[in-house]
Amino acid sequence: MDLIKKLTGKNPSEYEPIAESLVNNSDKELYSALVKQDDFLFDFIKDNVARRIQRACNKDNYLNLLEFFDYYSPSYDTMIAEVLHTFSGDELLPTIKEIYINGNDSNKAYAAKYFSFVTKELLEDIIPLLRQTALSRFEPLAVNSIEVLSILNDSESKNEAIKRLESDDDFTKFEAVKFLVNYQAKDSITKILEVMKKSSLSENIACEIPFLIPLDELVEQDEEGALLVLCHIINAIPEINPPSSVINYGLYNIFENLIKAPLTSSSAVLLRMAKDKFQELVSNDEYLFDCDRNTKEEIKEINSLLLKINTKKLDSLLYDELFEESEFVFFALDFVNEIEELETLLDSTNPTLILKVLTLLKEKNALTKHAKEEALQHVTNSDIKAVINAL
Repeated sequence: MDLIKKLTGKNPSEYEPIAESLVNNSDKELYSALVKQDDFLFDFIKDNVARRIQRACNKDNYLNLLEFFDYYSPSYDTMIAEVLHTFSGDELLPTIKEIYINGNDSNKAYAAKYFSFVTKELLEDIIPLLRQTALSRFEPLAVNSIEVLSILNDSESKNEAIKRLESDDDFTKFEAVKFLVNYQAKDSITKILEVMKKSSLSENIACEIPFLIPLDELVEQDEEGALLVLCHIINAIPEINPPSSVINYGLYNIFENLIKAPLTSSSAVLLRMAKDKFQELVSNDEYLFDCDRNTKEEIKEINSLLLKINTKKLDSLLYDELFEESEFVFFALDFVNEIEELETLLDSTNPTLILKVLTLLKEKNALTKHAKEEALQHVTNSDIKAVINAL
């Protein structure tokens, strides 16, 4: 651990000789120890380490990096692939193809990353295999394979993923979404949004979408769709989405622009949710304990921005979303206190919506026998009926 501490530290007289020794001696033990620290090091530290290792490489020792292929890390795969291709060009390709065909998943993942630097025409023979590894359960291998297929503009694999969006299985559809996001199939965004609206994995899908199309760009293309994505993203913090994502998604600028624009009922729902969520984040040290300083500061700044909004003004607009067909109704309900407003939704044809309303009524100590009886008249699902009877 002393070597790792020095390699990740700030003193050039310590980290430079260690980086050089790591490469010159193909020190697999040290590299393996470094990879095991991936989850415990901040991204900027790992970026520094990658640059230090890269600077230690030269035409005489660069092939030693092949010894590290058994220890996969998404923090160093691009650096290793780039170094290998910088010093060898495409000459190393036969060796890398052999590793890709016969190696383990870690080997294959590094090899696939190397392919992203290679001349396209030299990869035609492995496209069928890339289509297979793009579906690997080892996510780094899948991601790197999809990246290469995208570079090669492989329409067959893209079209197959679009077909999987029509599956009856939500997990299959989610995997298809991840494929299309990694492929950067921007023209599939409309279909992905439709899948998100109906999926039990809506939050997971929403968290993928900004990596396909930046949220500010999506707001320009489809404001209502973007607002719905943002609602799911906010809902997913911190259980599914880490607090650090607020920087990646550029949420401060998005909220700032929404505040400046004329409020709509849907933007009011989002801002009301966000205001509640960020107050919760800053008031509970547990949520931000593992966050770096930049993330903590960003969350505090977003919270300060949202605190300036008049809550009553937001709440007054929420009621425009209290109808069954609204895509924002489930989010708006959490901020409705009027019992009569909630009860108007008990004649809904959506059993999940009815159950949500009844649950809220119970939390407010306002659930009556009449409300349950009315709700049961509109519910046919036996499982939901059982839950309602148990309330």
